[in-house]
Amino acid sequence: MTTGVAQLVHRPLYDHVVRDAARIDAGEWYRLITGMFFQDGWAAGLIVNLIWLAVVGTLAERVFGRVRWLVLYFGCGLFGQFMSYVWLNPVGAGNSMCSAGLLGALTVVVMVASRRYGVVFPTNLRMSAFVVPVLAVVGTILHDNHGLPCLLGMVLGLLLLPAPARAAHP
Repeated sequence: MTTGVAQLVHRPLYDHVVRDAARIDAGEWYRLITGMFFQDGWAAGLIVNLIWLAVVGTLAERVFGRVRWLVLYFGCGLFGQFMSYVWLNPVGAGNSMCSAGLLGALTVVVMVASRRYGVVFPTNLRMSAFVVPVLAVVGTILHDNHGLPCLLGMVLGLLLLPAPARAAHP
């Protein structure tokens, strides 16, 4: 949030940190990282992405714990930044690809919850979970840079699923 406010106060800051393929090719590799901390949507992008992160991020941290959350968030974010740089959208910024990865991980939780944890979510939520990977693939085909981080989040989420709680024996 601090970086988003800083870019709003000092607009030229964005030009020094945005993911920009030409500048990355010129050796400014740090832009693959800094692009995750600034917003190309300015104030509106900052507000929407922070609300989205507050909701999805909080749920993901509760399910996966802090360390796994960090792996999901930054793993998917860096992957999304890199894939955007080399293929999808070479110029941009924002943490939305990180949040898309967290959404992918939560999607897997909903998909396997009944078998793995004995928790049955409402039917509409379970059905929605199976729509997420389809939308991620379609989005990627249409060059939206959120699909691949979401799909990676699903894979990492499956690998990082918390173990089922053991039943207490009398």
